[in-house]
Amino acid sequence: MTKTDLMVKELVDKYGNKRESLLPILQGVYDLEHFVSDEAMVSIARNLDLSSADVYGKSTFYSFLDTIPRGKFVIRVCKTIVCDMHDKNQIVDTLENILKIKVGETTLNRKFSLLYTNCLGWCHKGPAMLVNDDVYTDLTPESIREIITDYKNRE
Repeated sequence: MTKTDLMVKELVDKYGNKRESLLPILQGVYDLEHFVSDEAMVSIARNLDLSSADVYGKSTFYSFLDTIPRGKFVIRVCKTIVCDMHDKNQIVDTLENILKIKVGETTLNRKFSLLYTNCLGWCHKGPAMLVNDDVYTDLTPESIREIITDYKNRE
């Protein structure tokens, strides 16, 4: 049994092997691996008696489930027009300069990925971004530097 099979089995034991367990299992894989690999999708399909196409379809439907490797900290910057009006581009430029990556890329040490996302629901406090599950609003280049420095110091 591979490491991936063991991880999936533990998640199936925790959430069950019914179809409605698929999303929590995918989220569990994502939390542990920072993406859902082809190997994990096949293992999940086998454990839940689903087709690999079903698992792939669910894995690629949700923007917060990536099928390519991401960094430990995934930064998602709101791409809506409201955040544009609040100088979102200045925030993205600052992030790209600090992290030395462009939107859509991951740092070489796999610590950070930088992505755009749809509305985060914080339009009244834009520009906004998520770092994993943590929301940051009213961003400025200075606050971005502080936030990223904090995450760089985390393991």
